[in-house]
Amino acid sequence: MKDRATLFLCGDVMTGRGIDQTLPCPGDPTLHEPCIGNATDYVKLAERVSGPIGRGVKFSCIWGDGLDEFHREMPRIKIINLETAITRSETYWETKDIHYRMSPENIGCLTAAGINCCVLANNHMLDWGVTGLLDTLDALDQAGIKHAGAGRHLRDARTPAILDIGAGMRVIVFSLGSTSSGIPLAWSAEEKRPGLNLIETQSKDPIRALARGIDEVKREGDIVIISIHWGGNWGYKISPAQKNFAHRLVDETGMSILHGHSSHHVKAIDVYKERLILYGCGDFLNDYEGIGGYEGFRGDLGLMYFADVMPSTGQLLALRMIPTQIRRFRINHASEGDAKWLETLLNRKGQHFGTRVQRSAENILTLQWK
Repeated sequence: MKDRATLFLCGDVMTGRGIDQTLPCPGDPTLHEPCIGNATDYVKLAERVSGPIGRGVKFSCIWGDGLDEFHREMPRIKIINLETAITRSETYWETKDIHYRMSPENIGCLTAAGINCCVLANNHMLDWGVTGLLDTLDALDQAGIKHAGAGRHLRDARTPAILDIGAGMRVIVFSLGSTSSGIPLAWSAEEKRPGLNLIETQSKDPIRALARGIDEVKREGDIVIISIHWGGNWGYKISPAQKNFAHRLVDETGMSILHGHSSHHVKAIDVYKERLILYGCGDFLNDYEGIGGYEGFRGDLGLMYFADVMPSTGQLLALRMIPTQIRRFRINHASEGDAKWLETLLNRKGQHFGTRVQRSAENILTLQWK
């Protein structure tokens, strides 16, 4: 329908380290972490709590039950925050303890799910140096996957991804990162230096700068998504500064969706002037199984966000969320009990924003707002 476009978004997708070792073309497992020196150890940790995990699995395997949801919802585009360098670079960023990389030969794990766009302005994109970033850009380009938020120079890093979704409609995706998520300031792109599109190194008022960038490319009927990697990994608090920033983006840029991520768990949802604001989408895929700490936040649970947007106005028409759980390095439908847990969480945290969710018999969460 021309008056409605369904878009898929999710939180952090990490296909490196342990997950890379289970795919058909694993890279060098050597790590430079304080406690673990081999990526295969992450596979063993997960197997201790979840059981055997295959090796050399099909590229589509990691998406698990998510593939059925893609087939059912048939979104026009699929957008993920890719938190993994696609590279064989051995030059790691020495002042960081954690470094994610996936073999370029495993790029098929993204194309197998039909991923259309990867936002890259996050705190792992230069884990393996500038070489790792450039390899990532090349791999995505060769696979035909659009990307935003990182580039070979500043203008490239600030250039949005533009996706045609049929019937004359387009989705424009801007990607920004904040040092509040742990991105080193040194990763900022410059006129002659590859890097990321960071909020802190833009003009005194990055929202106005972003509004100008949107005006340069937006046509009538375009859906604008602003994707931001911001804030810490744990905690439900949404600061007044974040809320003000998000609302100003709606007021001054005409965006349709704010796609926020960095938190390892799902956070509250806001709808302001009929525009969707996801402050933190949580982790969607990673190799953290078997790692202790912060269990109360249920970082293993995630959501598949399917947003129906009216292209002519950018207005949110509906939001359906599929509760998921990461288990054995794949996406699984969450149990009824875990779906109820997410329902309770979103309703409790959404009170401040006037939002709540209703859970169906099939454990689909549908957003309601004032």
